[in-house]
Amino acid sequence: MPRVLVTGMSGTGKSSLLVELASRGHPVLDTDDLGWHRADGTWDEPRLQQHLEAHPDLVVAGTAENQGRFSPWFAHVVLLSAPVEILLDRLRERTTNPYGKTAAEQRDVRRYVIEVEPLLRGTATVEVDARRPLLETADLVETLLRA
Repeated sequence: MPRVLVTGMSGTGKSSLLVELASRGHPVLDTDDLGWHRADGTWDEPRLQQHLEAHPDLVVAGTAENQGRFSPWFAHVVLLSAPVEILLDRLRERTTNPYGKTAAEQRDVRRYVIEVEPLLRGTATVEVDARRPLLETADLVETLLRA
């Protein structure tokens, strides 16, 4: 199976998708977990490269400024996207991550949707509307893993 990167703004459901894929037996890595980002917010490149070398059939989720350097490692880059108001509602309601609760963070999310999401779209091989049911999105990613 090939590697797949799932990327997108906070609140699109990347972590939830990984939980579902893991429950189906797929190896996953959530780069929001401790140790994958440096202090400047970029991915720890040597650590991630070593992990990718050891796992040829991995689904990775996350977003980082230097993620483009890893594009050759992935057969597909899946961009999860949703309207900003949906993202903000999800961030306000979620209990698994404190990010997105403050007014300043919500302003950042609005800015990232304008400035960062188009960059992610430019490197994505597939874009998925994150408003669709989680199980359907997991089915789609499984199709990519089998391709």
